[in-house]
Amino acid sequence: MRFSYQIGMCEADHYVPLAQAAEKAGYDGLTIPDSICYPQEASSKYPYNKDGSREFLESVPFLESLIAVAGMATVTEKIRFATFVYKVAVRQAAIVAKQVQSIQALSNNRFDFGVGISPWEEDFAVCDVPWEKRGLRLDEQIDIIRGLESGEFFGYKGEIHNMPAIKMTPKPTAPTPILVGGHAEPALRRAATVGDGWMCAGADMQQLESYIRRINELRDEHGTSDRPFRIFTTGQDAFTREGIDKLESIGVTDVVIGFRNVYELEEDKPLEEKIAMLNWYAGEFINN
Repeated sequence: MRFSYQIGMCEADHYVPLAQAAEKAGYDGLTIPDSICYPQEASSKYPYNKDGSREFLESVPFLESLIAVAGMATVTEKIRFATFVYKVAVRQAAIVAKQVQSIQALSNNRFDFGVGISPWEEDFAVCDVPWEKRGLRLDEQIDIIRGLESGEFFGYKGEIHNMPAIKMTPKPTAPTPILVGGHAEPALRRAATVGDGWMCAGADMQQLESYIRRINELRDEHGTSDRPFRIFTTGQDAFTREGIDKLESIGVTDVVIGFRNVYELEEDKPLEEKIAMLNWYAGEFINN
C-alpha cells in the first residue's frame, strides 16, 4: 500500500512546509484538489457528498493546482504529486499539456496527472466551454496530452478538437501516468480503457468494492487487464491496520490521508498541528 497526504483548501504558506514534512515523514505522495472559482449562483449539485450542497467550498482558499505542484516539486526530492482531480475538461488541452510537461521537467517525473470532468456546469460557463459533450471533450484531451509528450510533431482532428501539428520541448523522459476520477459508469469505463489508474473521491467499503469490481470487468472486456493500474481512494478506512488490509485486499493501491472533513465545514487547523498529525499517522501506519 502507498500513502499520500492531501494538501489543499488551506493558506498558501502551508503548502511548502507540509510537502517537506510529508516527504520527511515517509509518505509516498501528495494529492492536491482543484477548484477554479465559487459562483454566486449555481444549479449544479455536488455528486460526492450526501446532500449535493456546495457551501463547504465558499471562501475556502484554493491555489491553482498545477502551480501548487510546481512550487512544491522544487523544494522536495523524492515524494510524488497527483492532482485529485484536475478539471481538464474546462481547460485548453495544449496549454495543460505544456504545464504538465514543465512540471515533469522540474520534478524529475514525479507527477501523476489525475483528471476529470467538473461537476459544476458553472465552471464550463466561466471558462467559456460548452457543457455538452464534456465526456468526449475529456477523451480527446487525454489523447492530445499524451500525443504531445512524444517530442515529435503531433496534430489532432476529432469531433471537438482540431489542432494543427505542433512540437513541445523539453520532451518528458517518461510518460505521464493519467489517473481518471469519477464514479459514474462513463468515468469507470474511461479509467479502465485509457487510464493508468482510477481515483475515488469517497465511498464506503461496499461501494468501493463494487466500483473496483466493475472496473476490473471493464478492463477484462477491453483487453487492458495486463497493464499496471493504480487505484486511489480517500483514507477514511485507513486509520486501523485492519482497514488498510481490507482496502489492499479489494485492490486499492494508494490511500489519501487527510485529517479534516471539509464537507462538515470543519475549520482548517494551524500548520504545526497538521504537521504533528501527519507525523503521528506515519509513525503508526507507514513506518511501523
